[in-house]
Amino acid sequence: MSDLKQDILHCIGNTSLLPLHNIVPKNGSCILLKLENENPTGSMKDRMALAMIEAAEADGRLTADGSVVEYTGGSTGVSLALVCAVKGYPLHIVTSDAFAREKLEHMKILGAKLQIVRSESGGMTEKLTRDMVEAARIIAEETGSFWTDQLKNKDQLAAYHKLAEEIWIQTNGKIDGFVQSVGTAASLRGTGEALRRRNEQIRIVAVEPSESPVLSGGQSGAHKIDGIGAGFVVPLWQQDVADQIEQVSTEEAVAMVMRLAREEGLFAGTSTGCNVIAALRLGEQLGPDATIVTVMCDTGMKYLSK
Repeated sequence: MSDLKQDILHCIGNTSLLPLHNIVPKNGSCILLKLENENPTGSMKDRMALAMIEAAEADGRLTADGSVVEYTGGSTGVSLALVCAVKGYPLHIVTSDAFAREKLEHMKILGAKLQIVRSESGGMTEKLTRDMVEAARIIAEETGSFWTDQLKNKDQLAAYHKLAEEIWIQTNGKIDGFVQSVGTAASLRGTGEALRRRNEQIRIVAVEPSESPVLSGGQSGAHKIDGIGAGFVVPLWQQDVADQIEQVSTEEAVAMVMRLAREEGLFAGTSTGCNVIAALRLGEQLGPDATIVTVMCDTGMKYLSK
């Protein structure tokens, strides 16, 4: 009985690393996919939600009788709802109809209270992000709740340092590139920092929606890739973390999601589609002996309604 987990939170992390066999660069380089859908809610955000809550508990920002508030496109909210359910904290989530209905329902089932901010035609825009942030700020101010404030919270970086260590061990240090799409920028920054501490030569690639290429210096626009592309340069973004930025459209991301399902048996969300497209591009750039790691951010079961 020694291998029993203490609770569901102890099932977060230590996910599998899987080579793609059919969707591969033409030059024969290797693409490895970190299966973050194996986390309890089916998302890599379980890692950062737990890190933010535990850091706040440790320094007293969140007390035993406290409550939590956050704005989210869904995956962070579901992960926070899981953590708060286990730990007993009331959770108030600000979200939008722009995001997958499955995520909103999942949050409610786990006990979160939802405030819905209406979108323009179901698209993710800078205005929507800023409206959600302001709504969360007001709730935190009025209720005295701990606001995790994911766009600015550096506590989550520790979770992605751990992700990088898993990748380093699983690849035996044979990794030439890491690719990740940018939402809060924490996963790219945290994983990239820790991998670079192991090997400065690892190429780090950021991915953003081509409809809203703000990190590349372009104009903000609407897109329909859940969880990434806030529409402005997010506070945790650091230009020197990424060696290059790749742009992928919603249409391209959706097409890759379908390919992953039908050719690899992997049912993922659109941010994963972005990651794989950018990883294929990097593989072609680095050559046939290269090993590229990217992330299956979550399960496609979160997006069936979309």
